Amino acid sequence: MTSVATMSAAQIVEGQTTTPTKMGLSKRVYPILSLNPYQGNWTIKVRVTSKSPLRTFKNARGDGNVFNVELTDEDGTQIQATMFKDAADKFYDVLQLDKVYYISKGSLRMANKQYATVKNDYEMTLNANSEVTEAVDEASSFKLPSTTYSFTKISELGQHISAKRFVDVLGVVQSVGPLTTVNRKTNNDEIPKRDVVLLDQSQQTVVLTLWNNTAEKEGAALADIASESPILMAKGLRLSDFQGVSLSSTMNTMVLINPSIPDANDLRAWYEQDGKTASSTPAGASLPGGTNQSRSSFTDRAVLSEITEPSVGEGKPVYFNVRAYISFIKPDQAMWYIACQTCNRKLVEESTSSYWCEGCQKHSETCSRRYIMQAKLLDFSGEAWVSAFNEQAESLLGVSADNLSEMRSQAGEDNQYEKAVRKAMWQPRVYRISAAQTEYMGEKRQRLTVRTVVPVDWVAESKNLLAKMVKA
Repeated sequence: MTSVATMSAAQIVEGQTTTPTKMGLSKRVYPILSLNPYQGNWTIKVRVTSKSPLRTFKNARGDGNVFNVELTDEDGTQIQATMFKDAADKFYDVLQLDKVYYISKGSLRMANKQYATVKNDYEMTLNANSEVTEAVDEASSFKLPSTTYSFTKISELGQHISAKRFVDVLGVVQSVGPLTTVNRKTNNDEIPKRDVVLLDQSQQTVVLTLWNNTAEKEGAALADIASESPILMAKGLRLSDFQGVSLSSTMNTMVLINPSIPDANDLRAWYEQDGKTASSTPAGASLPGGTNQSRSSFTDRAVLSEITEPSVGEGKPVYFNVRAYISFIKPDQAMWYIACQTCNRKLVEESTSSYWCEGCQKHSETCSRRYIMQAKLLDFSGEAWVSAFNEQAESLLGVSADNLSEMRSQAGEDNQYEKAVRKAMWQPRVYRISAAQTEYMGEKRQRLTVRTVVPVDWVAESKNLLAKMVKA
């Protein structure tokens, strides 16, 4: 390869270099930083530092395949390139992770920063007429080292939620959930998903939700070796404040199992020596929306009239602590659903003793019941309907959904079912509530959900009121 130092002045123009290809022809190589949408012909020499799975899509303009790659040049500048339909079919097997290529005849446009996984004002699209040539002879001399990542510690994820940024995470797999599906709101299509719990040296855990092909392919591979506590590397994950903090894969996410990189080796050594027996906590437990019971019940304290304002919860869920009473529970509501004992997904009842689980794809002769309870809360400022799911409803009622179902079926003069329901009412409690806006049939609605329930600590309440009086 001709070095820049031996090139003539005519060969070095505004950061461009003329480099021979393996075919013996010369190409003027441009740095990624110099590219813009108004530029004519250009060629870049880049290493593939990330590659997403091949995915299928359907929209009003048709259907086909699509995938993304992240390309990095010798200056360390990155750009995301996307290939649709014919281009995806043509280049998916050609573009391989960690290899070096000459790429030309692509187009650029302004990047959608909401979905971009690299820092660049532009993003690239390659079509079926684009040219991709592997730089076999130059891979070893390419300045950029083999793929590098900037991993975010699980304990630090909460710091970046508001920034709406994508993150790279490396963790030991603690558990792999079953493959389930959710229905897309727009067309009711079923979308595969699978939850994976990760742990790292910060001794905190986080739930990573894998979607679509990643849930089916890489998720299945993880499930097969989950007992071995594999190392999972995931690049380009979306952060969410669900349960305080959580992660989700996107169509641009790259997932590698047991990668051969120094960081993974260090994580494995820590896990084998200390991590297996070390205590851990969920990363979101101390954040808004988390489930840490030790959180001060005065954090985000509000009254019901403040929560039920129409604009509360628009954009993203907000969380409050409310001291209130349950004033009413509908006695005739569907307070539970029949659930799979493995994945908690709703079962299809085939007969009185046979059930089918779509998530586990198997029949079962047993089931459990899980709460989906509606209740009305009341405080001095007003009232509000809230939803309480299994753990929270069980805490309120003091009995499991299975036991309450049995009480309901045996209702007689001594109606234990009604007694259990009435017992949950008019008890002072502090509720951790999330408020979110949903849309149904074109109409926006506010949804209030109970996240945690704790008894009222009257000593602490008194001290809090006294402190407020002193400040006043």
